[in-house]
Amino acid sequence: MKEERLDKFLANQGIGTRSEVKKYIRQGEVFVNGAAVKTPEHKIDPQADEVSCRGARVIKNGPAYYLFYKPAGCVTATEDDYSRTVMDYLDVPKKEDLFPVGRLDKDTEGLLLITDDGALAHKLLSPKKHVDKTYFALVSGEVTGEDIEAFASGLDIQDEKETMPAKLKVLGIQRREECVYSEVEVTIQEGRYHQVKRMFEAVGKKVTYLKRLSMGTLTLTLELEKGCYRPLTDEEIKELRACI
Repeated sequence: MKEERLDKFLANQGIGTRSEVKKYIRQGEVFVNGAAVKTPEHKIDPQADEVSCRGARVIKNGPAYYLFYKPAGCVTATEDDYSRTVMDYLDVPKKEDLFPVGRLDKDTEGLLLITDDGALAHKLLSPKKHVDKTYFALVSGEVTGEDIEAFASGLDIQDEKETMPAKLKVLGIQRREECVYSEVEVTIQEGRYHQVKRMFEAVGKKVTYLKRLSMGTLTLTLELEKGCYRPLTDEEIKELRACI
């Protein structure tokens, strides 16, 4: 992480002018990681060091990250003329700068990261980074060992090239009168249009319900209800960056 002069950092956070913050520093009113620092040119890591000035912690105005539990029925977009978007659920500062990372179909539920960090979003979505996206799906028909092997080998979904290898796991089988449904978990490392649905269509089956459970190190937890969101913790952000 790029280091920054202490006086410059404080001035950029609106604590005061450069000369004012230098005065605070020399008077011993600025602390870095609990220790008083009296040299304005002292270098800090804004993402790792804890800085306080005149008794108040200074929070860096960095990127924002929110974990959102997308419900079915809304579109993954910043705006739409006809449907409610995922952004309509958020009530946060600088909302106009935020965007969803990747897309979930309108009828798909689950984990969605919303941020203003374009560089991180690009890395998360790049197939070259091999970031896992795991879904729970209810599929018509009985998923077989042949299907699992086909997913692992890559499938022709009528694109220019086959899909990357994917992991398919059968969780259970439901029998409703004469119909059979498979509960499965599938992990992919791409994000093509309707990809999971098209992969099952390629093996002669249809997805009737789809929910994203995780992306990279982020996991949808039980305490977050549909349509709700929360900011990522510092540890979650650190782990997410480390996985790409």
